[in-house]
Amino acid sequence: MPKSLASFAALTLLVLATAGCGRVTDDGAAEDLSARQIKIVSTTQMVTDLVERVGGDRVKVEGLMGPGVDPHLYKASEGDVIALAGADAVFYSGLHLEAKLAEVFERMGEQVHTYAVTDSIPRSRLEAPPAFKGNYDPHVWFDVSLWRFALHQVRDDLIALDPAHARLYRRNEAAYDRRLEALDRWVRAQTSRVPARQRVLVTAHDAFNYFGRAYGFQVRGLQGISTASEAGTADVRDLAQFIADRRIPSIFAESSVSPRAIEAVQEAVRARDFDVGIGGKLYSDAMGDPGTPEGTYPGMVRHNVRTIVSGLLREGNV
Repeated sequence: MPKSLASFAALTLLVLATAGCGRVTDDGAAEDLSARQIKIVSTTQMVTDLVERVGGDRVKVEGLMGPGVDPHLYKASEGDVIALAGADAVFYSGLHLEAKLAEVFERMGEQVHTYAVTDSIPRSRLEAPPAFKGNYDPHVWFDVSLWRFALHQVRDDLIALDPAHARLYRRNEAAYDRRLEALDRWVRAQTSRVPARQRVLVTAHDAFNYFGRAYGFQVRGLQGISTASEAGTADVRDLAQFIADRRIPSIFAESSVSPRAIEAVQEAVRARDFDVGIGGKLYSDAMGDPGTPEGTYPGMVRHNVRTIVSGLLREGNV
């Protein structure tokens, strides 16, 4: 093992053995947290959004991953390990999204409560592409109806941690669930503006399959489901030919993926005598900046849908 990895592993074990002790009792029950604010560490911005909405003033949430951060490639720093070990609970997306944090979460399990917000999604509703090596596609938040399951999971996990405030968590969850239900109806209404034959969504990586299934789009990504896989020349060539053959008006960049690859596809399409536009940038594995509409889950979804609809109707490309 390289020296840097060995040092990191030793730090992980040391911090978890000292800072985390006592947060999980021998019988697995949570300690009484009713008299103080609950310290939570979350991974992606989408998870942070859920925990903050349900927890309200009862929780203090530290999100590890900010705007533009790719969770597929994210590695915990020493500061992250210390923050994780000092938390009352850790909330993460799961389904192998935070692949490089899996070992840290596994080691934390006996010291700090860890919760995957996707645990309650029926496995029959998950996609398991053969190319993803037996794992489920983790990008479930692009189907708003599936993300509502994650919301319910956060409610249940917070109640388990802090049953004294169960009524608050149920009330907050119910209010946000109504917003998500309305958001799902809005997405369906907006996407229906695109004629069925034009509903082809081409993006930088294969993150939008749940969106496509839920709202009636064919989806193609240059990279695989995980951005850890790299697109080669043949991938660019094949995708460019598909776009030219189908006369797709727009393709889309992503906020957490370098635009170079999708720009290479655009050039390859133009070499085939078809002018495809870049319809804009979508938020895929991360949301926008805090304090902006796109820095919230509903705002991110609305931005993506407006961008997709506008691009496929060719209402202003680059």
